[in-house]
Amino acid sequence: QVQLVESGGGLVQAGGSLRLSCVLSGSLFSNYNMAWYRQAPGKQRDLVADITIFGSTNYADSVKGRFTISRDNAKNTVYLQMDSLKAEDTSVYYCNAKIWHGDYWGQGTQVTVSS
Repeated sequence: QVQLVESGGGLVQAGGSLRLSCVLSGSLFSNYNMAWYRQAPGKQRDLVADITIFGSTNYADSVKGRFTISRDNAKNTVYLQMDSLKAEDTSVYYCNAKIWHGDYWGQGTQVTVSS
């Protein structure tokens, strides 16, 4: 059974940085395309960044140049380095793993940016 566990969220001042981590267990991590999404209260869940099994990355326009997604297949972990954080980045951040036969989500981690 695939499980995703996020960590690294918290409270940070505007302009600060956080690094989110997501560990996948129960399957071979290197087979999964990975992504980070976020959802603010009352809003839809939106893609923040994704990274394919080949290491290709894609970012939402709102985070380009500030966030970096990466993966470490040896550690079964995907990361989201978030720099120059803004108040509008405040959301619950969710890790997502996709494979041809499944789509899996973590429980989410809260990121709050104070202005």
